[in-house]
Amino acid sequence: MAQERTGAATLKGNPITLIGPELKAGDQAPDFTLNKSLTETVSLQDYAGKVKLISVIPSIDTGVCDAQTRRFNEAAAALGDNVVILTVSVDTPFAQARWCGAAGVDKVVMLSDYKNNSFGEAYGVLIKELALDMRSIFVIDGSNKLTYVEYLAEMTEHPNYEQAIEAAKALI
Repeated sequence: MAQERTGAATLKGNPITLIGPELKAGDQAPDFTLNKSLTETVSLQDYAGKVKLISVIPSIDTGVCDAQTRRFNEAAAALGDNVVILTVSVDTPFAQARWCGAAGVDKVVMLSDYKNNSFGEAYGVLIKELALDMRSIFVIDGSNKLTYVEYLAEMTEHPNYEQAIEAAKALI
């Protein structure tokens, strides 16, 4: 049974439980399997050698998640080809594709944890009460070591965009 971190974060001030370990900079990044489409899956190995900025959001159809995804999409061009920005949520691939089309977002890679929440559990961001992934940021170097980790304490707050982008830039 996966580790439960009771009261590790809040949603509008109410405590929520996160399932999985609390990862730290210096840890080896856990592997994952996420859906790129209904039938296509990807893993950490698919991005081998690249710097990975993983932006985790609860649902693309909320204001903060929308803003977070748009902000990292803007940053993607300046980071260059050796950096991939992955946005992970439990939204279905259909919902992610619809949102990207409507928003004109085309530089971040949208990945879905909807099938079995394996990313959420491996990265310690699965919200037990909601079956959503908690807002968080992970920067992983080319050898799959975590160099930056931000778990937000409150789901409705924005992550530190500049710090995450700088952490990715430092690895280029």
